[in-house]
Amino acid sequence: MPLQAPTTLAIFCKVVDNFGDIGICWRLSRQMVREHGVAVTLWVDDLASFQRICPPLDTAAASQRVEGVQVRHWADQDGVFAPADVADIVIEFFAVDIPPGYNEAMAQCQPKPVWLNLEGLTAEEWVEGCHRLPSMHPRLPLTKHFFFPGFTGKTGGLLREADLIEQRNGFLRDPATSASFLSGLGVTPAEQEALKVSLFCYQHAPVSALLDTWRDGDVAIACFVPEGVATDSVAAFLGGPATAGAVRTQGALTLRVLPFVPQPDYDRLLWSCDFNFVRGEDSFVRAQWANKPFVWHIYPQDENLHHKKLRAFLASYCPDIASLADFSLRWNGARIDRRARIDANEADLAELWMALRHDLELMTCHAADWEKRMLENGDLGANLLDFARSLR
Repeated sequence: MPLQAPTTLAIFCKVVDNFGDIGICWRLSRQMVREHGVAVTLWVDDLASFQRICPPLDTAAASQRVEGVQVRHWADQDGVFAPADVADIVIEFFAVDIPPGYNEAMAQCQPKPVWLNLEGLTAEEWVEGCHRLPSMHPRLPLTKHFFFPGFTGKTGGLLREADLIEQRNGFLRDPATSASFLSGLGVTPAEQEALKVSLFCYQHAPVSALLDTWRDGDVAIACFVPEGVATDSVAAFLGGPATAGAVRTQGALTLRVLPFVPQPDYDRLLWSCDFNFVRGEDSFVRAQWANKPFVWHIYPQDENLHHKKLRAFLASYCPDIASLADFSLRWNGARIDRRARIDANEADLAELWMALRHDLELMTCHAADWEKRMLENGDLGANLLDFARSLR
C-alpha cells in the first residue's frame, strides 16, 4: 500500500532581513496552497515586517488565515505540541531552531514528518554536494535534510509560480497596462518616457554617489525607491522627508518615493522598469524572472563572506559582461580584481555606470537567455514537494 502523499506543511520563519526571509516564505506558502492543495501553516516572529508586503495581515493576531495560509505568530520557543499538531512536511527556514516541544512531537509521529532545512540561495559549487544531504538529530529519532535553492539542475532551482511567466508576458504585451499601473503609483507620463529604474538596496549602498551620477548624466532617468530604503541619501536629494509620494527632479534625474506595495505589485514594478536594483534574496530572484537587467545588493555577512557569494553568482550569471561584474562589485564594496586590484570604493561610480548603460541591450538579451536556463531546473516549490514525497 503506497504511503500517503504529504498534504500539510509548516514553515518556521524568523525575520532577519526585514523582507527577504518573510518574502520567500510568503511566496512559497501561497504557491503550495494554490498550486498543490497543501494546507500551510506559516510561523513568523515579526508580523510588522510581514505586514509591509501583506497589508491585510493583522499584526495583533496570534493566529489568522490570509489568502488560504494559516499564519501563526511565533512569539517564543515555548509551547506543548502533540503529534496531531505536526505537519507532514516541516521546514525550518535558514536553519532556525524549531520550538523544542514541536521537535518532541515530531519524534512521536508515525510516519515521521519530512523535516527540511531550506537554505539560502547561492551559486557556490559546494551547494550541489550538500543539496538533499541528511542530518540526524543528536537526541531524537529524527532526520533532517538540507534543501538548497540554486541555479543548476543539481539544486532545488528557483522559487517560481507556475503562471508567473505567462502573467509577466501578458502584462508587458499591452503597454497601456504598464502605463496604468505606474500611473496608479503617481508616476507621470514624462517619468514613464525616461529610463525607468527601481532602487531597492541596503542602507550602506553608495546611493548618494549614484544619484549624483544620474543627476549629472545626459540621459533622463526616473528612479523609483520604496519608502524606508536609503532614507538618508534619498532625503538629501529630495531636500525633505523621504516619504511616499515625495518627488524631485534635479538635472537628468527624477527621484520618486513609492509606498511599500504587496508582492504582486512589486513584481509589476520590476516588469515595468528598464533596470532594477534589488537586494537580499526574494527581490533578487524576482528580478531574474522579470527578464530585465539588474544589479544585486547582497545581504552583508561577517568577514565579507557575502563577497564570495557575489563573485560566485557573477561568474555564473555574467562571465562575459565585465561592466555588470565591475559595477556589482563596486555597489557591494568588493574589490574589483580586473582593475589592477583597486579597492571598490576608489572606483569611479560614474565611469562604471556609463559602461553598464552602454551594455544595457546586451544585458537585456542575456537576461532572456538566463531565464531559459533557469526554467530547465524546474521550480523550487514543485522540486521540494517531489523530494518530500520520495522520503515518505
